Amino acid sequence: MGFKRLEKNLIDIIKEEQAKLGFRKEEIRLYYPLISLNHFFEADDDVDEMQTRLEQFPEEVKKKLGDICVTHKKDRFCLHIPEQGSVYVHEHMAENEFIKKLVELMMNHGIKKEDILAIFQKEAKDIRVGDMHNGEFDFWVRFPEENEDEYYYCFKDEGCHMIYHRFLPEDYADFGF
Repeated sequence: MGFKRLEKNLIDIIKEEQAKLGFRKEEIRLYYPLISLNHFFEADDDVDEMQTRLEQFPEEVKKKLGDICVTHKKDRFCLHIPEQGSVYVHEHMAENEFIKKLVELMMNHGIKKEDILAIFQKEAKDIRVGDMHNGEFDFWVRFPEENEDEYYYCFKDEGCHMIYHRFLPEDYADFGF
């Protein structure tokens, strides 16, 4: 289950990157803290144990994303995905239309919370929204649990534009938002 969930997250991030920047046949480096990787595997590995675990990517993942090279410095891991991974996602995975619409909206200046909520509500009527008072983000939005998108989307109004970041539920909880 752990590698499946990690694979889905890697693909989600690559799709998001391609929605933002367009497709390029390129190597991609994605960084994860140890605690996040432990969430994928429902484990409590130390850095050496996680390094060993991640060196065992299943062949089915390697066929899609290539031979992922894993390194770490202290408890920060780098997953280096070869060009094959970006090409695979571009050629074989359905485009995430929601992310594409959200990214397009976020490129505009002067958008409001209502504009963001409208995009979410086009996807699902029962979205959940919460205010955040941590200085880092202003509010979060989530889809209903039956939706395949499990992320917390956290938004910050920076005056002339909005920014966002997606968190898996466990990471959201760990950061104490």
